[in-house]
Amino acid sequence: MTSLTATQGTLAAALWPLAGEGAENLRFLRNLVLAICGSLFVAAAAQVQVPLWPVPITGQTFAVLIVGMVLGMRLGAATLMLYIAEGMVGLPVFAKLSAGPAVMAGPTGGYIVGFILAAGLVGYLAERGWDRSVLRTALAMLCGNIAIYVPGLLWLGTVVGWDKPVLEWGLTPFLVGDLLKLALAAALLPAAWKLLRRYTKGP
Repeated sequence: MTSLTATQGTLAAALWPLAGEGAENLRFLRNLVLAICGSLFVAAAAQVQVPLWPVPITGQTFAVLIVGMVLGMRLGAATLMLYIAEGMVGLPVFAKLSAGPAVMAGPTGGYIVGFILAAGLVGYLAERGWDRSVLRTALAMLCGNIAIYVPGLLWLGTVVGWDKPVLEWGLTPFLVGDLLKLALAAALLPAAWKLLRRYTKGP
């Protein structure tokens, strides 16, 4: 088994390395497969709801940030672009199996655009090793959440009007759930790296 190298900056690259003759020819195929699988993972997570006060926890933002950290900046952002394109053409990949341009034009459209920014940002940090420690993974996830909320809240305020309680509708009810998802990711990703290093050392 090949040992991990410094050039394998993401979990995806470490789990599916490309080296030797013909590697460049396989890169597009690998990235396409990973992007499709990542978009389907986000679509499936968007349908997951865990009851919690004051609002249910959904799995969508968790999946977005995991995809970004596992795939890296470019492929992570491209995967979320693919996810949005799937929804725009009518595939039921958005929350509650919704689809179409009306979703993007609605109050949640800014958050969905923020998915691209968040995946790219956490992917950039993961490529620099932030996903290999609990503290840095948590900080990366926090940055990713901010990247989702900024365009999300800006668009929400534009759609519903800034005279409405935008923060009460679009931010504060989700903070508890986001903290729980952040903690879960901070535990999972470093553990995945630890297991991978142990496995690649061989017997």
